[in-house]
Amino acid sequence: MARWNRRTFLSLAATAAASAGAARVAAAANRPNIVFIMADDLGYADLSCYGSRDIATPRIDRLAREGMRFVNAYSNSPVCSATRVALMTGRYQYRLRAGLEEPLRDRTGFGLPPAHPTLPSLLRAAGYRTALVGKWHLGELPEFGPLQSGYDTFFGFRGGAVDYYTHVGTSKEKDLWDGDVRVEQNGYLTELLGAHASSLVAGLAKGGQPFFLSVHFSAPHWPWEPPGDDSEARRLAGKPLQHFDGGSMQVYRRMVESLDAQVGHVVDALSRAGASRDTLVVFTSDNGGERFSNNWPFSGRKTELLEGGVRVPAMIRWPRRIRAGGTTQQVSITMDWVPTLLAAAGVPADADHPLDGTSLLPVLTDGAPVQPRKLFWRYRANAQRSMRDGDFKWLRMRDNDFLFNLADDPMERANLKDRHRDVFDRLTREWEQWNGGMLAEAPGSFSAGPRSSDTADRYGLPAKP
Repeated sequence: MARWNRRTFLSLAATAAASAGAARVAAAANRPNIVFIMADDLGYADLSCYGSRDIATPRIDRLAREGMRFVNAYSNSPVCSATRVALMTGRYQYRLRAGLEEPLRDRTGFGLPPAHPTLPSLLRAAGYRTALVGKWHLGELPEFGPLQSGYDTFFGFRGGAVDYYTHVGTSKEKDLWDGDVRVEQNGYLTELLGAHASSLVAGLAKGGQPFFLSVHFSAPHWPWEPPGDDSEARRLAGKPLQHFDGGSMQVYRRMVESLDAQVGHVVDALSRAGASRDTLVVFTSDNGGERFSNNWPFSGRKTELLEGGVRVPAMIRWPRRIRAGGTTQQVSITMDWVPTLLAAAGVPADADHPLDGTSLLPVLTDGAPVQPRKLFWRYRANAQRSMRDGDFKWLRMRDNDFLFNLADDPMERANLKDRHRDVFDRLTREWEQWNGGMLAEAPGSFSAGPRSSDTADRYGLPAKP
């Protein structure tokens, strides 16, 4: 009988670990690459393929033609950080303190906990190489960051917004990073991010392992600065980035068209690397559009739970599995991308952190029928609550209740709460039951800015003092 000692045990354990690691890499080699592209504050109809007549987006339109386009896609929140918590975790953001509101008044300990399983960390554990290019906005160093939450590499900015030319963030400090090191580079930010992502594709495609690349553009988020014209950046030097006197429809158009060009460059890089057919590409926005956006045919905008604040463009292309040129009526939400992409990669979720999202893969690849969904939202600004169930949507704003039929009334004009009292009462009750399982809202008031008065005017709500 062989004699077992500590050295023998450690040797066998190391061999087993190496074999398991090699098996994971070999299994991952047959899995799709994933490129997830997210715009910032892009309106539902800011793209030609969603009806825009003022902005030309040929590269994103082509992505839609070559894949599946969603017409009932939602963001988890009408603002940025909360949606990104859901995107990383596949869960309602209200389960984590980092997802409660934006901004939190108490910034101490604010961020996505590094110990929480994330889409990149789960894929990395299964043999994927992972990278984030662009916006993080889920907590600051030293405790929080992309490298702490599953990404192998990071190039981008950590805050909520950054000047497109000076790369100064909302903290009035330079906010451009390579990993955890602050760097300085010249150039228009949208173009820098596109070039870096395209270069990464070329390298990642050579490694023999599948890769997960997140490309989170800042465009078309304020400040309102177009490519090729840094005059606004010079005017803003030393001033707050969130300028209320800046921008125009022409500037916004140029920002979106620059975004479109850079999305095209990233997709072209996949083709040059011979990785196009086996790469799953997603394009979407983090929430509804803001000042200059076209959210037609919906009312509302960013920071509102009206459809214009949470309905987003979304599309997916995967030549090997998804037929080209299709559209889907499937109701979906940001957190669905986690189970969808994990399913495409054959990677299980973490059993200790059950997902709230639902995999869309059967509808996208197997022709399964559209599945009914119940989606829930809350947003502290204007005390907003909302739920969608089928075609019906319940909405509360400052203790004013509404019931809409979105199929008949996508602009949310006809309040049906008395005509369909049974539906109204049921949705209200179900929302309260769902909310009881979430963290309590952060205390204190929150100002939504000048949009609040717009909402009050449209719906006859009391004006905010």
